[in-house]
Amino acid sequence: MNQPVIDVILSPAEIDLLPRRDLGGAVAVVFDVLRATSTMITALSHGAAGIRPARTIEEALELKAAMPGALLGGERHGERIEGFDLGNSPLEYGENVREREIITTTTNGTIALRAVEGAASVLAGAILNIDATAEQLMKLAPGEIVIVCAGTFRDAALEDILAAGLLISLLPDRELTDSARVALALYRQEEWDVHSAMRRAKNGRALIAKGREAEVEWCSRISALPILAEMGRDGVVRQAAPRA
Repeated sequence: MNQPVIDVILSPAEIDLLPRRDLGGAVAVVFDVLRATSTMITALSHGAAGIRPARTIEEALELKAAMPGALLGGERHGERIEGFDLGNSPLEYGENVREREIITTTTNGTIALRAVEGAASVLAGAILNIDATAEQLMKLAPGEIVIVCAGTFRDAALEDILAAGLLISLLPDRELTDSARVALALYRQEEWDVHSAMRRAKNGRALIAKGREAEVEWCSRISALPILAEMGRDGVVRQAAPRA
């Protein structure tokens, strides 16, 4: 069997080009560790029925009009959007989201998910569910894996690249692009203290400065949640059963 090729999209500038790329034979994994994908996985662990990522606030509001029973969640500049039910902190998503549909829009994470909706399979990844994500990739055995680091505004985000490297380290027999080697090298540099690296990341420091250190700690927990999160063809992220 040929080794899968693993590519890593390191920055939002590269994400802009993804809709033009043929991803029909690839599995895409999207990381927005601080905090969009970590929040989605946390919500699913508490029984959320599904999460629909929207690119813009306007799109989210249109979806809400069509789905009046859904919760609105998300952020701009890290803060809850005015009039929305929830922000983008994983600690806001507990029993209150059980069996609820959630519409969410964030600065980077939801855009990254929508950019790869043409892939054969799209997984929402985080440090929280890294083992479940790696196990699914090994079962699917695709010829190409595209790991997307959502970033922050127009910049790369250390915590997303770190998570990409961690995932790569769990996948045997792979061929790496140069950007994938960069991600793996970063993880090897930080693997003895991932939590400390998350605190040193720009987003980690910004959250801690706002008194949100607990969110950074939550998102740093390696494989704390055995949740496989997959975005279906209908554009909804749901908890999925691992493929046999």
